[in-house]
Amino acid sequence: MRAMIIEGFGDADVLHWGDLPTPESGPGEVLVRVACAGVNPADWKTREGKLSAYIDYHFPFVLGFDLAGVVEAAGDGVDAFRPGDRVFGMSRQGQGLDGSYAEYCLADAAFLAPLPSGWSFAQAAALPVAGTTAYGGIVDAGALREGQQLLINGGAGGVGSIGIQVAKALGARVAVTCGADNQAYVRGLGAELAIDYRDGDVVAAVRKWAPDGVDLVLDAVGLDTLLPSVLDIVAPGGRYVEIETLISRAADDLVASAAARDIAILSNMVAVARLPEHLKGLAALCGAGQVTPPAIETMPLGEAAAAHRRVEAQHVRGKIILEVAGHGDW
Repeated sequence: MRAMIIEGFGDADVLHWGDLPTPESGPGEVLVRVACAGVNPADWKTREGKLSAYIDYHFPFVLGFDLAGVVEAAGDGVDAFRPGDRVFGMSRQGQGLDGSYAEYCLADAAFLAPLPSGWSFAQAAALPVAGTTAYGGIVDAGALREGQQLLINGGAGGVGSIGIQVAKALGARVAVTCGADNQAYVRGLGAELAIDYRDGDVVAAVRKWAPDGVDLVLDAVGLDTLLPSVLDIVAPGGRYVEIETLISRAADDLVASAAARDIAILSNMVAVARLPEHLKGLAALCGAGQVTPPAIETMPLGEAAAAHRRVEAQHVRGKIILEVAGHGDW
């Protein structure tokens, strides 16, 4: 099979075409003929070797967590899927297997779901990582409830675009940070307040909207852009959920100071063991029409390096999707 591979760590230029054996599905596995693959910040961090604490690399290595396509074969013990089923989900890149930037990809059956009715492969490929990160961070780690107030740091990206909708489906009120050019977009998804992080006092805007502080922050930006203000933004009894792969970690003294005010600073990884449940919950919201596709831009798989550079620059609205194969007749 053809795939975009890396043969060592480095910048986007290390991505190149390669020919690899087509994998075979083992017990509990599904072989997917890939139509589209999503591009996530975790992809370029994987490419640079920054996620070696989580991934057992081998070379040549195929990147890509997100996938959407058609089941080619199902291994022993797989009853939920059969050849020809249209699915979306996650590769096993996190376990050190090759990812979705390839014509074929293995997935654990528990990490696949049927393609939502009416969604294209490209739209569905935007869901798995961003969607389960949003769902797990808000519903599970964040324990957000109806009537509460949520701030999403980075509301226009993949996680934020889906997170706004998940929170609204729960009956929560949502504020986000984003650039001025994305304000109409996030409001269209259901954000009540959009704060221009480039030209505004985020803390002051949040406290005007939620005088006692918000119940939950989902930080989809990291890089300590908002974390130092946690004590000024989150209400007592509230939570601040960090996305661990953004390589942002609260210092012990800040965690202790927050705890003294009954504020929990958590990694989204506290809920990662329940990721298959998050995928199923997300698929249910999509099926009910409560989560609609985020903004997407498609690029050919051969332009994966250019896609990585754009995601690294952190100014992508929604998601960039790599088209792996022509699929007009699938």
